[in-house]
Amino acid sequence: MENAADGREIDLLVVTDAEGILGIGDWGVQGVDIAVGKLMVYTAAAGIDPSHVLPVSIDAGTDRQSLLDDPAYLGNRQPRERGETFFNFVDKFVKTAQSLFPEMYLHFEDFGRSTATKILNTYKADWPTFNDDIQGTGIVVTAAVLGALAITGEDIKDQVYLTYGAGSAGTGIANRVLAEFMQQGLSEEEARQRFYMVDKQGLLFDDDETLTDEQRPFARSRAEFEHPEALTNLEAVVKAVHPTVLVGTSTNPGSFTKEIVEEMTANTPHPKIFPLSNPTRLHEAMPADIIKWSDGKALVAAGVPVDPVTYSGVTFEIGQANNMLVYPGLGLGTIVSQARILSDGMISAAAHALGGMVDASQSGAPVLPPVSSLREMSERVAIAVAKEAVAEGINRKSMPDVEAAVKNAEWIPEY
Repeated sequence: MENAADGREIDLLVVTDAEGILGIGDWGVQGVDIAVGKLMVYTAAAGIDPSHVLPVSIDAGTDRQSLLDDPAYLGNRQPRERGETFFNFVDKFVKTAQSLFPEMYLHFEDFGRSTATKILNTYKADWPTFNDDIQGTGIVVTAAVLGALAITGEDIKDQVYLTYGAGSAGTGIANRVLAEFMQQGLSEEEARQRFYMVDKQGLLFDDDETLTDEQRPFARSRAEFEHPEALTNLEAVVKAVHPTVLVGTSTNPGSFTKEIVEEMTANTPHPKIFPLSNPTRLHEAMPADIIKWSDGKALVAAGVPVDPVTYSGVTFEIGQANNMLVYPGLGLGTIVSQARILSDGMISAAAHALGGMVDASQSGAPVLPPVSSLREMSERVAIAVAKEAVAEGINRKSMPDVEAAVKNAEWIPEY
């Protein structure tokens, strides 16, 4: 890392082991391209100076046999290191990076289900650390929920939230939305009563010994249901719990069926349905179908760009729940304020800044602002995040004028 930095001050480091790339899976050392791409978005969207960033690949091996068999593969030709050996290496990497780059914002990308949350939880309490797959999507979905509620006039505390797909993305999103329920006045116990999670085995129950540490807090008791043995598929769970918000991170295409959408529409005036799996071939449902099946009542966000949908004379703009709406501004605000950590308050500020850009007066308005407003969004998020850092007293840099500090930090490609 020291050689790669070549004397440069590094403000932002994106690191990946490329075990869990969405839509690809394990991509080995080649996953460094994702880290490079993320840094490009940081620069294009938020104006982070590209001379102060560094992409890093942790080559822990790969479990993709086709890569191990490929003579052109550049990575270590071995199965992935697991357990203590892997976590010790990550810890050595983090401590070295902290020593070399003491003002670094550390972004973890595409780590696997079994490692991502543990790594984030290990370092987030004492360093400005971010996991895009866990926190980034969670912030965007929280913003989408807030945007939808701005359109409908409903209260977040009245919502019932159902996750379909209980991997690190699904649980991370649910944790972020849960935190928003609590910030709006519910106790943790009250908030958790409004959250349900479905995975391959159906509704998650607390007597399931296969649950991960991230899934277990969302597991329900069988005693809550008259026929828990029947709750083995998404449709049965929707009929039993009557969700108002349905979020898909399952990569199970077509799983949000006509029957499920109609069931939700029968139980809530405006179902919020977010099929987030991507690429398009993995979508739980296409937005045009959701709009049609709900008779134009559903509020939809998708994980990929989707053309507007016209139904019954109304053109519905479909918000894209893409992490790039939030992570560039979140990083810029954290870097500019030199925050000691990335706090829950800063994350919530980012979600509210994004959700607050929705035009609730517009017929067919999207629940998220369009990607075409990315630079404006990023600046707005950065200002909100930096202001929250100052309000919490965790900024290491004096900022008498936060807006000016953010604007002055934005790099402009002038040569």
